[in-house]
Parts: sequence; structure tokens; C-alpha cells
Amino acid sequence: MSRLLFSGGTVVTADGSYRADVLVEDGRIFAIGANIDPEDAEVVDASGKLVMPGFIDGHTHMDMPFGGTMTADDWASGTAAAVAGGTTTIVDFSLQDVDGSLADAIETWRGKSEGKAITDYGYHVAITNLTDEIKAEIPSLPEKGVSSIKIFMAYKGTPLYTEDDDLFEAMQIARDAGVLVMVHAENGDVIAKLQQQALAQGNTAPRFHALTRPEEVEAEATNRAIQLAAIAGAPLLVVHVSCEAALEEVHRAHELGQTVYAETCPQYFAFSYDDLAREGFEGAKYVCSPPLRHEWNREALWRGLQIGDLQIFGSDHCAFNYHEQKELGRDDFTLIPNGLPGAEERAMALWKLGVSEGRLNENQFVAVLSTNQAKIHGMYPRKGALVPGADADVVLWDPELEITATAENRHGNVDYTPYEGMSFRGGPAAVYVRGGLVYRDGEVVGEHGSGQFVERSFEAPGLETRV
Repeated sequence: MSRLLFSGGTVVTADGSYRADVLVEDGRIFAIGANIDPEDAEVVDASGKLVMPGFIDGHTHMDMPFGGTMTADDWASGTAAAVAGGTTTIVDFSLQDVDGSLADAIETWRGKSEGKAITDYGYHVAITNLTDEIKAEIPSLPEKGVSSIKIFMAYKGTPLYTEDDDLFEAMQIARDAGVLVMVHAENGDVIAKLQQQALAQGNTAPRFHALTRPEEVEAEATNRAIQLAAIAGAPLLVVHVSCEAALEEVHRAHELGQTVYAETCPQYFAFSYDDLAREGFEGAKYVCSPPLRHEWNREALWRGLQIGDLQIFGSDHCAFNYHEQKELGRDDFTLIPNGLPGAEERAMALWKLGVSEGRLNENQFVAVLSTNQAKIHGMYPRKGALVPGADADVVLWDPELEITATAENRHGNVDYTPYEGMSFRGGPAAVYVRGGLVYRDGEVVGEHGSGQFVERSFEAPGLETRV
């Protein structure tokens, strides 16, 4: 029997903070209390540290094909970056092959992750071809430990794009199957037309990525997805909410009592449209979807986190190298691979911009990074909590730790960081997955392949079925 005692720290949960020791036995939390007798336990001095449940990132893209290339981080480098940021569990998007089944997608991602992952992990299934056969397969996902599907309302002209009638039917099926529907909410038809018009006028620079995806296309699609979910009587998760107009649609749904979850991401707080408009081709480093917005949107997003309209904070880690990958779109912004690295910086950015600036407290920080993630993504209380019986996923957070991000000191496999030169105060001093040390003092020490698959289940709320 292995025993580990975190001694002398301040336990921080979504509900409160208090001085306590945390005793771990065989990879699980055994007891929490004052002055626990260490007996035969290995003692970890947590003095001056905040003892938090391991962070969960429900939005990553590791080793994923996109736009004729592949994300720069595979499951080895990507989960190394994640644990360096305090993340102990990720839920990645297994991408359905256009001619393949959902089961095939899961097995393909299992092959990508096993033997490489340092974090524990689960899978969503991102649907690219919603045929009748695929619709009939959705109810089989929970028995495979997968409790969520993602459907794209954007990217018209690619296999990712899904028409409204198919989206609506998928919501009905998922409702009855106990599967959560996630949507990338942007109006793909309008974007395609605006892009066509921009290119016809010779507008090829990275900033036109944002100018052809204005806030209104996100707000309209967010509203449409919410209304379709209301008719279907299905819960909904809107991912990577980037602007005030889209958030207003989420807030309205909450006022009406609808079960709508919403996520936002660090890039919408750390960067803005001005970064996309950098001189030359530098703006390509900041191309993601939805795009970076004007700074005035941030106050609304902070308010959304504060009052709970935005319940989770994911990275949308979708990393592409600047050279040879982002450069694919040098003469055509529509060919720039969409995505930014962020798994390593997610928590530190939220602490710097949120907690240190007084916009969030440390308990809200844990809620949106860990506890709410575990609840929405079907892992609670095994994950996202420091309670007896939970997995001993632990972050020792040092509020005094200082680091300046550079491409050279990142732990992923990307040739740049959008956070270059940003100084953080507050970060993980040590990170444990199921009681095993995976990161300490700037060094990833966990073994590749030590991460385990986490079976997830989503219990749909008892909503009235209207159709």
C-alpha cells in the first residue's frame, strides 16, 4: 500500500478554502483534516502552497488532422504541456473519418493516446458525416465510456459542416441516449460568403480571418443552436464562446431555465483582434476559430465567469507550427490552420488576468478549471474534487511562482508561443496524477503512457420533451 501526505497547505476547492492535510492511499484521496498522522506515508511539504484538485481540460486537439496538415502536438508532447500547466485530465476530440464510424474514431484515438499520454484522458467524438448510420450509432457511445459528441455549424464546404436538420435530429437522439451535444457555433453559410467576397477583392491577410467571422455570425449560430436544443428538449454545451453577443444568447437561455452550458478560453482574454492585425504575416500565429475579438468583449466574458453563465474554461489547444503549417495560408487567410497552443498556459493566464486582478477568487478558479469540468464532462466526483474516494489528482499551486513564457521553455512541440514574453506570477509547483508525481519545478517527470482512459457518463436533466 502506497501512502502520500500533503502536509501544511491550504486546500482550495470550488466551495471554499481551508488549512488541512490531504492523505492519499493507493492513488486515491483517503482523508482530509488537520494534523493527520503521517504514519508510513511519504510526506510532501505543502507549506505556502494551495492544494487544488487537478485541472481538467475538456477541449483539446492532439494529433488531429486539419486543413491538409496535422496538429503539432501528439499525445506525448501535448500532455506534457498540459501537466506543466497543472492539468491532470484532458478530454480530446476523436475525429470521425468521413467514411468511418464513431467506433472507428474512438479506436483510432485510442491508438494515438495509449502509450503516450501522461494525463488521464477521455474522448468526445467530433462528427464529420452525420449519415443515418451514424445517427443510429450515437446511442452506443455511453457503453464505450464516451458521453459527448461535437457538431460543427461552421466550416461549410468541408466534411465538418453539419446542416440544421441533422443537428436537430442528433440532439433528439442524444437526449434519449444520455449523450451531451457540443456545438461549434458559427454561421458557416455567412462565413463562406464573406470569405469568398474578401478573396475576390484581394484581401488575403490574417486579419480577414476575423473580419469574415464577425461577432454576429457567432451570436446567430449560438442562438440557433440554443433554440434547436430547446425544441428538442436536449441539454447543450456551446464551446469557445468569444464575444458578448454570443454570451447574451447563453444568458437569455439561462433566464428561461434552459440547460445550456458554455465554455470560454484563455486566448479571448490574453489576445485581441490587434494581434491578428500585426504587421506582415505575424497575425497568422493568432488565427483560431471563433477569432480573436476586440478588447471590449472581455468585460462581458469576465462577468459570464463570475455569475456562472460561462461554467468552464478550456484551452482549445490546437497547435500548429508557424513555419510550414501556419505558412500554408501566406497568400490566402482561409488556408491558415485554425488553432493556438494553450494547454500549458491556460491556468496561469486565468490566475494572472482573473485572480491576481481581482476579477475571480481562487474558488471560482478551481470551479471553472476543475470541478465544473468534471461535472459537465461526466467524471465527478472521481475527478475534479478533493474528497475521500476521488482520484488523487493534485496541483500544488504556488501563488508566488514567477515565470516568463518563451518558445524555448514551453513543454509542447510548437515552434512558437502566442504568450511569448508574458510574465506569470502564480503557477503549479508540483502536479500529481492518481498520486503519482508528473511535474515538479519546471520539469515533466511523468512517464509517457502512464495516463489512463476515464469512462464518462452524462446524466441528462429531466427536461420536458417538446417533440
